[in-house]
Amino acid sequence: MGTRNFPRRESALHSEVEALGWTMENMLQHSTCQSFGTDCKELIAMVKDPQAWPSFATELERIETLHICFPDFNITHVPRARNQTADFLAKTANFLAKTARSFHMELHFIGRSIPIWLPRPSQV
Repeated sequence: MGTRNFPRRESALHSEVEALGWTMENMLQHSTCQSFGTDCKELIAMVKDPQAWPSFATELERIETLHICFPDFNITHVPRARNQTADFLAKTANFLAKTARSFHMELHFIGRSIPIWLPRPSQV
């Protein structure tokens, strides 16, 4: 699990693609993870059929390149209501991104558990 603040993108879907690429890069360094989950059905469609999304060609080229590094790559839909950790991380990432933008700095976090310094869902 991890979080990172990204600069604002053209759309939420652009942010989803960028976040998947960042996640895949980090999993190569920290885990043998082959399965990824997202609550964004459009992202799954993009990964499965990149040619159908020509306006995202540049972003999806990076995903396709990383995809080669995962021989058993799998991406599945996980509704946010069924994944409290993802929901918590999304809210926390949003909170951290707002905070980081106000200080003009980048934040990165990679780990297997939620650190105590992250605000809890009730605090976000």
